[in-house]
Amino acid sequence: MKDKKSKVLSGIVCLLIILALFFGIGSRMGAGNMLNTIMNTAHQLLLNTVFYLMGICVITGAIGRLFVEFGVVDLLERILRPLMRPLFNLPGVASLGAVMTFLSDNPAIISLSQDKRFSCYFKKFQYISLTNFGTAFGMGLIVIIFMVGQGFTYEPLIGLLGAFFGCIVSTRLMQYFVIKAYPQYATENAAEYDFAKEETKKVEEKSLFLRVLNSLLDGGRTGVDVGIAIIPGVLIISTLVMILTFGSNEQGAYTGNAFEGIELLPYLANKIDWFFSFLFGFNDPHLIAFPITALGAVGAALSLVPKFLAQGWVDGNAIAVFTAIGMCWSGYLSTHTAMLDTLGYRELTSKAILSHTVGGIVAALIAHWVYLLCFVVL
Repeated sequence: MKDKKSKVLSGIVCLLIILALFFGIGSRMGAGNMLNTIMNTAHQLLLNTVFYLMGICVITGAIGRLFVEFGVVDLLERILRPLMRPLFNLPGVASLGAVMTFLSDNPAIISLSQDKRFSCYFKKFQYISLTNFGTAFGMGLIVIIFMVGQGFTYEPLIGLLGAFFGCIVSTRLMQYFVIKAYPQYATENAAEYDFAKEETKKVEEKSLFLRVLNSLLDGGRTGVDVGIAIIPGVLIISTLVMILTFGSNEQGAYTGNAFEGIELLPYLANKIDWFFSFLFGFNDPHLIAFPITALGAVGAALSLVPKFLAQGWVDGNAIAVFTAIGMCWSGYLSTHTAMLDTLGYRELTSKAILSHTVGGIVAALIAHWVYLLCFVVL
């Protein structure tokens, strides 16, 4: 009886929350425009974002499997072990994931983690924290090149330094949460792999061409699976974040097109503008829109920078902070759910999001204070 009452109560609460959310959005945009915007935004995300990410996953999955097949993973494990363990408490092989996500995007780390020859180096708590570790370097090269293209040279490098420290905080904090919730994960292996059997297989399969071909195709197939797995998280979470972040069109009207919204998140952030100004040195409240937008999609956040420059709102400090927080967060709010779901640890999503929120703030703080030290104090 209690279970039935509990289910009824939770159902009522859920229904009220959903109705309040859609009523709040619909009363501003209009019911028809709201529904059209939701559908059009999800459609655009599917075509322009999900398939793009799937392409990244296929390519990085193929390259990652090739690196595993020919011993690059083992080499990185040996060379970088002294650096990775003290900083991130991860095996040296995790650095391959950082490189792949830096060159592409967050889901590249998942393509690697699906390979048992990669994941067998990790304990379960380390394996789960790969979501935070890889995300902190997601689209790093794109972000840095974009900022350099806007006429800033040293500030993006300061942002990269901030993202590095933010990654340490996010990864370590996630590992703490995982071990606290599941102490047994501190000693359990993420996967088991028989390397002796693999060596026998390699001896039997002597053709170099077949080894390369099989590695590329098997890794690419894994990338396709990952690309399909991230569809629900990207479409549902990103659509919601974008509707709450963006506003009406340039004429101030709602038409039902993709990427329109009610600007709730920037409105709330502007209420505590003094807080962001103190922490990050922002000299205009509009700049808060960048980190808010980066929660859902760093590509969308980057599109704001030319507009900010044209208005004269952006200085070197803002570029350093944008680079750090944009690179570290890189749309984690829309990808963490899908990434952890793919790894099989969906119940830890809230802890991953909390850890990465703190990591992104630390990244921005480091970038801000290093910029002040380099360009103001010195």
